[in-house]
Amino acid sequence: MDYAAQSLIEHAKWRGKIEVNATVPVTNRDELSLAYTPGVARPCLAIKDDPSKSYELTRRWNMCAVITDGSAVLGLGDIGPEAGMPVMEGKCVLFKSFGGVDAFPLCIGSKDVDDIVRTVKLISGSFGGINLEDISAPRCFEIERRLREICDIPVFHDDQHGTAVIALAGLKNAMKVVGKDLSSAKIVINGVGAAGAAVCRLLMTAGCGNITLVDRQGIMTADNSAGMGPDRRELAGITNPGGVTGTLADALAGADVFMGFSAPGLVTQDMVRTMNRDAVIFACANPDPEIFPEEARAAGAAIVASGRSDYPNQINNVLAFPGIFRGAFDVRASEINDEMKLAAVDALASIIPENELGPENIIPQPFDKRCVPAIAAAVAEAARRTGAARI
Repeated sequence: MDYAAQSLIEHAKWRGKIEVNATVPVTNRDELSLAYTPGVARPCLAIKDDPSKSYELTRRWNMCAVITDGSAVLGLGDIGPEAGMPVMEGKCVLFKSFGGVDAFPLCIGSKDVDDIVRTVKLISGSFGGINLEDISAPRCFEIERRLREICDIPVFHDDQHGTAVIALAGLKNAMKVVGKDLSSAKIVINGVGAAGAAVCRLLMTAGCGNITLVDRQGIMTADNSAGMGPDRRELAGITNPGGVTGTLADALAGADVFMGFSAPGLVTQDMVRTMNRDAVIFACANPDPEIFPEEARAAGAAIVASGRSDYPNQINNVLAFPGIFRGAFDVRASEINDEMKLAAVDALASIIPENELGPENIIPQPFDKRCVPAIAAAVAEAARRTGAARI
């Protein structure tokens, strides 16, 4: 099937992928008076006296805002907020279909960080959580950081943290298959945008100590960080313990793991051949990866993952964010912290029993019904343990 052509036809038929449905009947005077005036005044006053009752007396307890400015939509780039709406609607469908979470798309017509932060803060009282989506780096880092500081509900940038959770879960299982220690493995990450930076940080939080970052200018080091933004400069200073310099090819020599969140065709078979025995490759550029799985395996890679659904080991964000938000909402969490993310990693990785792990089975399939309940339970427990849970 030509999915692009058919999708355009179907979108014209659908005229939107979500709608608002009433959950209570309004068929007579009594029902109208309870759902609206005069009866509705009483819950309004109850929330006025105690704003936390908005979770008990409205749909806020299960409502997530999906926020974008349209500046980094899929692989399409800066196409604007209106053009990003089909993706945001699709995200809302996934929230509901996989996690039972109600979600609503809000596409903001500004790329100014202050505008976006102010807008999201002003509407945050209507929602139980905020999912930032398809906002370009490096602005996405500051937007998320500032919103986390001023909002008392979870703020989660799925392009960063959803990707990081799934990538780390898959990598933990991959290391079991090849019999290597994740904490000491030499890991190369190519592409230090939203996904690459977040993957790096979560790997380090999980104890990985030998990570080398590569961007368009080559290997990132503390010595060449002068022109970088603050986030990239910080990462350059805490990675690359061996002080390696040069290109991606130089970084991959002797590496155990390659993780790409960059652009198609950047890794060659010759580069793979210079990696350590039983190399693991996560080539996640979409729609075309840094190297196609069959090419990487032919060059000696033991395990290959990608972002594509037509190959095994797909790194697909739908594996993580529905369960993460379900768990956070179930305990009315005030944030999604690192402990909650690592709990999601362990839950996702453990869905596949160790005796079933293999080179083409390191991560569950997107429609595996075990994912959401396992992740939600683990995230909720981590929220309780770390004090983020409010119920």
